[in-house]
Amino acid sequence: MADLANPSEPEKSELIRRCGAANLALYQTSESSARREKLRAFADAMGLRIAEKHRSAGGDGIVALRESDAPSQKGYIPYSKRKMNWHTDGYYNAPDDRISAMVLHTAVPADDGGSNQFLDHTIAYIRLMDENPDYVAALMHPEAMTIPANEEEGSYRPASVGPVFFADEETGALQMRYTARTRSIAWRDDSLTREAVAFLQSTLEKPDPLTISLRFEEGQGVLCNNVLHDRTGFDATRQEFSPRVVYRVRFHNRVKGS
Repeated sequence: MADLANPSEPEKSELIRRCGAANLALYQTSESSARREKLRAFADAMGLRIAEKHRSAGGDGIVALRESDAPSQKGYIPYSKRKMNWHTDGYYNAPDDRISAMVLHTAVPADDGGSNQFLDHTIAYIRLMDENPDYVAALMHPEAMTIPANEEEGSYRPASVGPVFFADEETGALQMRYTARTRSIAWRDDSLTREAVAFLQSTLEKPDPLTISLRFEEGQGVLCNNVLHDRTGFDATRQEFSPRVVYRVRFHNRVKGS
């Protein structure tokens, strides 16, 4: 795209088509450096409603993911050089505050590492269904996954209880909330749920031809309906802070028309 803030009609149509087909679309802007405000304009062009209420979001609803030792960010993996396991964004949110779509935009790439993998959550659903339809039923249970309350001073968040797979309230499209983390998470205590979770985790750890793997360069990003994704560690040998900056914008609704 020549101008992230003002995608042309053909560009918008192609982004929407790809999100409709695979729940995500990769893009590249020819601008040397896209400013934060252009991401808001890009979101508006795609019919998206800003949903980011994260404590690290600015007034524009945009979070700058960078290595940080700020009190509100220190110790949290997104603000470190450590790898991030498979997850969907906002898996800890309450049901009425779920994240349905997001944009990740690379302003400054890492010197080394920081690659991502993306997998349409519909594919994970199909893999589970093919293995055992009861696995899907278990993960659609309204109490399938619980993220305990965060009672850290200044950032209280109540416990979040809900399904892994669910239908989007506006469109009926399949959505997912998931994390491969093993700490601060509780799965419904029944054998079928445990089997389903183990199968899903092993599936994500195996190579899949439909997984997209890439390392974003400056000006590149992804627009998606909150698909599964991970991140490798980056700049592991760098003594000083990494220059890597990725802007994240999250939304309540899916990409319009997808």
